Amino acid sequence: MEGNSKTLGEFIIENQKEFKYSSGELSRLFNSIKLAAKIVSHKVNKAGLVDIIGGAGEKNIQGEDQQKLDVYANEVFIKTIINRQIVCGITSEENDDFITVQGGDNGNNNKYILLMDPLDGSSNIDVNVSVGTIFSVYRRISEVGTPVILEDFLQPGINQVAAGYIIYGTSTMLVYTTGHGVNGFTLNPAIGTFYLSHPKIKFPEDGNIYSVNEGNYVHFPQGIKNYIKFCQQEEGDRPYSSRYIGSLVSDMHRNMLKGGIYMYPSTKSTNGKLRLLYECNPMAFITEQAGGKASDGVSRIMEIEPTSLHERVPFYSGSINMVEKVENFISEAKLSKY
Repeated sequence: MEGNSKTLGEFIIENQKEFKYSSGELSRLFNSIKLAAKIVSHKVNKAGLVDIIGGAGEKNIQGEDQQKLDVYANEVFIKTIINRQIVCGITSEENDDFITVQGGDNGNNNKYILLMDPLDGSSNIDVNVSVGTIFSVYRRISEVGTPVILEDFLQPGINQVAAGYIIYGTSTMLVYTTGHGVNGFTLNPAIGTFYLSHPKIKFPEDGNIYSVNEGNYVHFPQGIKNYIKFCQQEEGDRPYSSRYIGSLVSDMHRNMLKGGIYMYPSTKSTNGKLRLLYECNPMAFITEQAGGKASDGVSRIMEIEPTSLHERVPFYSGSINMVEKVENFISEAKLSKY
């Protein structure tokens, strides 16, 4: 593959004209992300051989139990990116508040902020199932030269300049977009280089996979219950398959390649589980750039105005015809109440 494929670095340089801001900064940022990804990938592949699996004994801001690898991945990404002096601020699922990056000449002069879920699906670590990292990049809206402020992070998804994910599975892949399609790069661990392996990824318009935690079925809105019943009907040539890994990165990656929909509805007690800023928005950006659709069941995910760093929203993302079908079921269920 090495002789026939572009490396990630070569690809970014060749396509830098598509990035309407500073191409040099984007290249430096991705160099930091891919370095951190390689470090985390190496540690994930050693799980079970070193003391990195199991709980860390702490909870994150959402009250969720942190895994040791959660904490490790968070520290690796933060330190790697701060050391390169590319961004002026970072926020993570694992941190209560955003981090102001200062140092070098003046970290406040940097123009970008990074939002991330450093290890999505971490409950799968102990059982050797794929996990991932999700990231999102924005230009700051506060004045350059001043410390970042909360409003820099509370931007709607349509303002993203780049987003991507790394999946640590049978191979390690980095998939990203800067608003000009979606491309995937696979890590050759022997030489530590990412090669273009999945150019111009596209969601099939239709699919037969639905991904949802059906253990929460009794708490789902009626429209989602109706849609799941529709998927389970054996009518004609339409049997749908349920595939749910419990890692947003893994489920979305599979559905993007094969065709399908990922769903995490609201329940009676929560507004869904997924966080808008560092899970839903980046995945929505990737989905749309791959020809799919991402919705909260009513509205476009990337047009939602965030109100807090750890805000949760319902999330439906995938093949466009499947997402629109879900929206129709939700709308019909609401109308039937009146």
